[in-house]
Amino acid sequence: MDELFAKAPIKQVYFKLSLPVVLGMITTMIYNLADTMFVAKTGDTNLVAGITIGAPLFTFLIAVADIFGLGGSSVISRLFGEKNYELSKRISSFCLYGGMITGLFLTVILLIFEHPILTVLGAKAATYSDAADFYRALSIGAVFIILSLIPQNLIRTERLAVEAMIATMTGTILAIILDPIFLFVLKWGATGVGIANILGYVVTDLILVIMILQKARFITLDPKLIKINAESIKEVVAIGIPGSITNFAQSFGMALLNSSLAIYGADKVAAMGITQKIYGIVILVIVGFAFGAQPLLGYNYGAQNWRRLRDILRFDILVQVVYAVIVGGLLIVFARPVTALFMNQPDIVSAGSYMLLATIVTTPVVGIVLVYTTVFQSVGNAWGAFIMAIARQGVIYFVVLELMKMTLGYHGIVWSQAISDILTCVIGFFIYEKALDLKDKIGSEKIKSK
Repeated sequence: MDELFAKAPIKQVYFKLSLPVVLGMITTMIYNLADTMFVAKTGDTNLVAGITIGAPLFTFLIAVADIFGLGGSSVISRLFGEKNYELSKRISSFCLYGGMITGLFLTVILLIFEHPILTVLGAKAATYSDAADFYRALSIGAVFIILSLIPQNLIRTERLAVEAMIATMTGTILAIILDPIFLFVLKWGATGVGIANILGYVVTDLILVIMILQKARFITLDPKLIKINAESIKEVVAIGIPGSITNFAQSFGMALLNSSLAIYGADKVAAMGITQKIYGIVILVIVGFAFGAQPLLGYNYGAQNWRRLRDILRFDILVQVVYAVIVGGLLIVFARPVTALFMNQPDIVSAGSYMLLATIVTTPVVGIVLVYTTVFQSVGNAWGAFIMAIARQGVIYFVVLELMKMTLGYHGIVWSQAISDILTCVIGFFIYEKALDLKDKIGSEKIKSK
């Protein structure tokens, strides 16, 4: 581990850790698109609506998993840099069993309060049955969804990124295969879609458990090591909660955007939906690179290897910007034909290509924002991570959207995310400069070496 994280060429270790994360995320995106297509092919609008209503439960469970997964991996990667392997084992055990206990607890709560929760999510008389079927399957399988994400994050700190990718892709491919069987052959409806999802996660969990038992040295399933002190729990939660808030902020931002566009007609909302699908694929790769590098950042911060940390950050930003400029540039040039692939109607193509331009133009800035976010998570800067979590698609986006909507109307709504991206990047830069202060640390390092 020391050889790879502390000494190997930065390009080599960066892509070794990041590319498997990128591929795993792309596989998940393919499943989401396939799942949407399979459900839509049934022609049952109540089924489509019911599954859409239940979908936020996924977001919630992923957010819970992030508390233990992102928080735990952040602390463990720094402990690896400090050579504190005993505490690393304890934190990994706490996160794994903490996630399991939380998942079981949530299953009980979700089933008890099914009706009020589904009502809040928007279930009506016509859609309640399908929404409830999907909701119950996810609720019963909550522990499997949560546990599929926690060990993925933890084992990447031990450079087992490929193993995490294999587990994710295997479970996702199984779900893609089972989805149409349960829907069209067995006629299980929303319950079938939910079960296909859960079985995919069960397989992912089993593979991850095998990987931990066979390959991990410091990530452990030993329940005897679950007990850790209050300070360690606080560290995990302080970084994990901002990571989970990010998921809620994305849903919040999307809801704000759709409600703001609704007054301009269904075609504008549809066009933005297409834009977000395209943009989501681009962003997934950026997220994959950013979070794939997180264990590397945390390790070198814990080891106080300031010069290598600086070089990793520079390379991370370079990769993000180059990727965003190339892919974003191509999408801007071919915005109309790309939009037409989804829905070839003149009004929607025109609106969608305009929205895509406004969304894609700041993609390089988003890449830098994600680097700042992962840096704050990796080094244990809880406040920095929290501010970034609530900024881009939360507080700042809300303020910018309202101001732009009042002053520029439709065009203001379309360009609000771009303005929010830039402002969030500026805030991230100032926090980064103040929190890390790498120039002084590297300077002190040089003085000591003399």
